[in-house]
Amino acid sequence: METPRQEKQRLAHRRHFLQKCSTGLGGLALASLLQRDLSAAQEPEQESPPFPNYQAKAKRVIWLHMAGAPSQLDLFDHKPKLQQLDGEKVDTDLIQMERFAFIKGVPKILGSPYQFSRHGESGQLISELLPNLSKIADEISIVRSLYTTQFNHAPAQLFMNTGHQLVGRPSMGSWLSYGLGTENQDLPAFVVLLSGQFAPSGGASCWGSGFLPTMHQGVRFRSQGDPVLYLSDPSGMDRAGRRRTLDALKELNQQRYQELGDPEIQTRIAQYELSYRMQASVPELVDFNRESKATLDRYGVQPDQPSFARNCLLARRLVERGVRFVQLYHWGWDSHGTGSHDDIVTSLPKRCRETDQASVALVQDLKERGLLEDTLVVWGGEFGRTPMNEERDGSKFLGRDHHGHAFTMWLAGGGIKAGYAMGATDELGYHVVEDKVSVHDLHATMLHLLGIDHTKLTFFFQGREFRLTDVHGELIQKLLA
Repeated sequence: METPRQEKQRLAHRRHFLQKCSTGLGGLALASLLQRDLSAAQEPEQESPPFPNYQAKAKRVIWLHMAGAPSQLDLFDHKPKLQQLDGEKVDTDLIQMERFAFIKGVPKILGSPYQFSRHGESGQLISELLPNLSKIADEISIVRSLYTTQFNHAPAQLFMNTGHQLVGRPSMGSWLSYGLGTENQDLPAFVVLLSGQFAPSGGASCWGSGFLPTMHQGVRFRSQGDPVLYLSDPSGMDRAGRRRTLDALKELNQQRYQELGDPEIQTRIAQYELSYRMQASVPELVDFNRESKATLDRYGVQPDQPSFARNCLLARRLVERGVRFVQLYHWGWDSHGTGSHDDIVTSLPKRCRETDQASVALVQDLKERGLLEDTLVVWGGEFGRTPMNEERDGSKFLGRDHHGHAFTMWLAGGGIKAGYAMGATDELGYHVVEDKVSVHDLHATMLHLLGIDHTKLTFFFQGREFRLTDVHGELIQKLLA
């Protein structure tokens, strides 16, 4: 039996279909049915968010997505066996029937050129490439047993962000905007920040709203110029003039909504109003003049220069002001070894230098401000890297191909157990052998920390209920504080 929410969603989608298909004889035949549905929708309801449905440990999320997939074997998952077998051909039984993105034939084992050591009272094993992260070893949980079903960037990034490898599903930030709303009516619930030379391979679909109302999609803040496109008024337009214009648009849109009942019209009205409020709130948000020099130095921020560090500081400022979900993408971790621009000797250390200091400064800053306790911080990529050297086209540079069977992420704050290492892979780091964690399990656990039962955060679409975790997902109990 349908709930009132499901019935409303079904009718909304029906009206949208009829609007688009209302020409010709079929439209005439269906007009009376449409009018009957619209009679109950003259005044749109403003529903409150349906969640949380139990006590939450976290109120907000900052997700640091390392686009391109960091090499877990050179950063977190130390494998002495790789050193012993370095340069030897891999056992063909291990890779039988395996699909790789680029490796051909029988590749050779590649030992890590980096040293690992234990840090903190917890004894977390961390690479020398992450000297700052080693300082907060007792604040984080390292999960070495994640796996994914995808092994190419775009589908894997979509899978990590939306729970599905194909375009069209809502991203996690959109689900949280839908389920929890925002704590600040002057800012979006979901903000996206990009750094690095390129955007992620999955594109804007990684933060899209899918079949949810478009008001829940991520709002990308730019690094240069207006933080949000068209935020500034055009020449000759003052604040009062803008208000009169929006009032007139709202009246026209409201009339249109009463005629059609299309929920996207309500989204348009809401987004116009949010944009108007953001004109006042965003300039102050991105003005770092009030931040001390010590804070800027701690993150490694040059205020006028786009960088991952600048985005980390902006993320802290966003969650301070009530933004629900902030996602940072930093491109460049695709360490194939086709040249010095993408190997594990030159490129990987550079990516670490770009991100290590700021990631750690963010965690420390949140803790000192009393925000880490209810802010969940997540760091990681879309999959891992192979224990074998790729050697594409005879390249002499060291690099690793895509690997979905095992990879590592770390989490902090928001109800996560501190100073904890979870999961294990085999002696080559090829397969998970202890505490396997799927992407759906990660999503289910994150939602749980936010006070949401992942099986209940659903949206009725195309005849059935959809959810972020689809029909999968188990809580990672060992990670919970």
